[in-house]
Amino acid sequence: MEKTERALLIIGVVLLPLFFWPGIFSAFEIPKILLLSFFALLTFLVCSIKIAVRGSLNFKTTNFDILVMLLALAYIASALIKTPNKLDAFFIPGKALIIVLGAIYFHLSASLFADHKKTLITTIFSSAILLSVASLLFVSGIFAKIPGIPVYFKSSAFSLLGGKLPEAIFLISAIPLGISLLLKGKDLVKKIFWGISVAVVILSASLSVYNILPGKPSAFILPSFKTSWAVSVDTLKDSPFLGIGPGNYITAYNRFKPVSENLSDTWNLAFATSRSFLLTSLTETGIVGFIILALLLYQIFKLAGKHLSKRLSGSSFDMGVFTSLGLITISFFFFPLYLTTVFPFFLLLSVVSSKHDVNINLKTINDSKIAARLPAIVLSAIIVALISTLVFFGSKLTLAEYNFTKALTAVNDNNGKIAYDSIVKAIGLNPKSDKYHMSLSQIDMALASAVAQKKDLSDNDKNVITQFIQQAITEAKNGVSLNPQRTGNWENLANIYRSIMPFAQGSDNFAIQTYTQAIALNPVNPNLRISLGGIYYALGRYDEAISAFQLATMAKNDFANAHYNLAAAYKQKNEISKAIDEMNIVLLLVKKDSQDYQIAQSELENLQKRLPLKGSEESESLNLPQKQEQIIEPPLELPTEANPPAAE
Repeated sequence: MEKTERALLIIGVVLLPLFFWPGIFSAFEIPKILLLSFFALLTFLVCSIKIAVRGSLNFKTTNFDILVMLLALAYIASALIKTPNKLDAFFIPGKALIIVLGAIYFHLSASLFADHKKTLITTIFSSAILLSVASLLFVSGIFAKIPGIPVYFKSSAFSLLGGKLPEAIFLISAIPLGISLLLKGKDLVKKIFWGISVAVVILSASLSVYNILPGKPSAFILPSFKTSWAVSVDTLKDSPFLGIGPGNYITAYNRFKPVSENLSDTWNLAFATSRSFLLTSLTETGIVGFIILALLLYQIFKLAGKHLSKRLSGSSFDMGVFTSLGLITISFFFFPLYLTTVFPFFLLLSVVSSKHDVNINLKTINDSKIAARLPAIVLSAIIVALISTLVFFGSKLTLAEYNFTKALTAVNDNNGKIAYDSIVKAIGLNPKSDKYHMSLSQIDMALASAVAQKKDLSDNDKNVITQFIQQAITEAKNGVSLNPQRTGNWENLANIYRSIMPFAQGSDNFAIQTYTQAIALNPVNPNLRISLGGIYYALGRYDEAISAFQLATMAKNDFANAHYNLAAAYKQKNEISKAIDEMNIVLLLVKKDSQDYQIAQSELENLQKRLPLKGSEESESLNLPQKQEQIIEPPLELPTEANPPAAE
């Protein structure tokens, strides 16, 4: 049974870098989490049988047990208390689950590979070999010559880890393990094999590093250390002990990113992680999680120092394992958390830890062998019940994600029926995902818009439009309720209210309320303020429109579209000189050889003549707020339940 447990862990480790599933939206990270969960549950199942047969519970404790357990508990506590939507913490993106799985595999590998350290090291390096071979095949372009295979396999930049950065970190950290196996090998054939393997991994790692350099197709985009630190500090001011919750970093980023970020090339992006794992941990789990993680890393460096001194004095020391562990640890300071870095981290930590046997006798004094093992059988039954429960709910979540991805594919294929049916199935399987409700609301609005395009609307058409709109609002509100801290959820609801302004009375006020809340959660986003100003503009409330557009220009002074909209609002107020000033700023910000420049120049000339703009040219990125005409007469009346939810 112990051999079976080791075999299961070996298979899981080897397959980890290679496993992905394009059938779900997060095709790389989530399948790997599911793979690790599957083999962990199988291992626990075998363990439960072993407990029942032996009548005892046998495992090993290590010098890192307390810190590893406390780190996992910190993530769980922060997820349960602080993360609004628990699925963000435990499924997608699953930061808490990744740490918990790492802790589980740490304890399993410490017990199962205590006397088989070389086997575990060989397994980790073997997975690096397989990943390297696959990466080199993608780079060679050999798959591009094979007809009938998926398009993504034909890209030289494709990575089985979902990106070249995690691939580079994983391969570089595995190289010392291969060198260690090469140096310790006694058989010539094995030395040749390990030598070639190390060369292959080094070559693949070098190409991965080359591809992530600035200007290359796979160059990584992350927030700066300065921005990451600012987000962490402001988050701690709001929630010092447990942070904002695992999987909820994007909320912290939107709320607390400094206005200076709008001067960077990534101003319009929202990041789900900071520049480094340490800063992300500080933001998501607060001081508690960060201190535990820092203590764990300190103990690792302290242990490495002790072993290094022993090596210098003549004692044995596996330099390869500690070097690999050190490289992964250093990556935590400079790069985000990746499953394929944190998982080898816990495995290697189990290798270098000192271990002690623990045997708990579960037998009772009884003539009957079965009765004597009753406590062990009960414990085994509890483990099996927990495994069954996890498999049941995990299967539902996975199937929901599959249907969600199917809905997105149908949207791209312009197949409304399949998209609608699939997303409804996804919500039925997992009603707690805010992104599912948001997607359904958008699909409902697309269907309502399609019906509204008819020239002569019948009463039945109006009823259909009303039903789609009501369902869209309901689903968007459900998304807000599931995660009221997420600015994207409020923006989605606001966009729906704005889009039905030609359809329904009162939707303009609802749009203003929801955009205001979205701005409160993302205060330096100029696009949200432009959207709010556009509503005021469409309603003829030009003073409020000017105020909104001014704040947009203050948030990002080099944003041409903000100045363009502000000029339009000044024009409507007949403040021509101010409009001319703003249009001159637009001309300084747009490229002279662009269509935007021609439109801005034409508008400036008309302003100078105090004449309206002639012609109806289309702009590339300068977009005036639109006054929406009434599509349905009389306008639809929204029910009371269509009111926006109260902001928290």
